[in-house]
Amino acid sequence: MNNTDVIRAQAKVFISKRVEGVHRVTDSNTAGLTLIPLSDVEELAWQEQALCAQTDPEAFFPEKGGSTREAKRVCLSCDVRTDCLEYALEQDERFGIWGGLSERERRRLKKRAI
Repeated sequence: MNNTDVIRAQAKVFISKRVEGVHRVTDSNTAGLTLIPLSDVEELAWQEQALCAQTDPEAFFPEKGGSTREAKRVCLSCDVRTDCLEYALEQDERFGIWGGLSERERRRLKKRAI
């Protein structure tokens, strides 16, 4: 891997540079700087293969009461759907479609698991 990588996270592009065990990440939208441990970056490597990064991000974050059909259709054919859902459950993502499930569906799934 070279010193500069591009990390895609739910339609956001981050430019990162490896610096002594951390990735120095610059958000291309705000030019803010964040340090992310390499282990976290490696855990999120599945996002590079996510189909949502190649489609309209608005479909995955619909207005309240809006349709989730388009996003869920993309998720059905995504190879990293399981990784995405696991991430959303671990991070307690409250908004958007992750792993083919809405926030309400993820809440129900968590309640059944307890």
